[in-house]
Amino acid sequence: MTISSSKENILKKIRQALSNPVRVPFPKSEGNNSVFMPASQELEIEFAEEFTKLLGKFAFCIDQSDLQQQLQQLVIERKWENIYCAENEIQPLLPFSNSSSLAGCDAAITSCEYLIARTGSIVMSSAQPFGRTANLYAPVHICIAFVDQLVYDIKEGLQLLKDKYPGNLPSLITFATGPSRTADIEKTLVVGVHGPKEVYLFLVDKR
Repeated sequence: MTISSSKENILKKIRQALSNPVRVPFPKSEGNNSVFMPASQELEIEFAEEFTKLLGKFAFCIDQSDLQQQLQQLVIERKWENIYCAENEIQPLLPFSNSSSLAGCDAAITSCEYLIARTGSIVMSSAQPFGRTANLYAPVHICIAFVDQLVYDIKEGLQLLKDKYPGNLPSLITFATGPSRTADIEKTLVVGVHGPKEVYLFLVDKR
């Protein structure tokens, strides 16, 4: 195969560059150290502050009984009738019967993989029982999490996911940070365009 002169010149320059690499101007900028400041307060407080800044609605529960009481109160106040939950582990925690259909439900309840305190994000994956749907299609997303699922940064969350699913990461990993929003139309913020209009996080202390 004949290589054109212009292509040969490019390859020659690449070979020369590889044989004489340019020194990295800021060698200390590369590495495994986090570029963010370490957590300055308890992760529960850090997460709650960041989550609520992004229009998320946060509730702390001292135990599972407190979770049931707060959920029941929310459902009564909002007059919800159809609550969807596809997770067998969560259903016993609910103080009401759940709808069998996601279509037309008032709210969907899910668990999560982890919580990122620094950004107020909920980490979910397609490996969970609700797959790719419940946290997106319902008008209200209610997530139930426990304090031992809190991590400070995204890096920690990703590493835990790799450890949890060794060699077989879920095909979808979602970092949900508050309700869906967009400002594409005349730079006006609109909430609930591509997903739920409201997101609740019930954090349960089981220590």
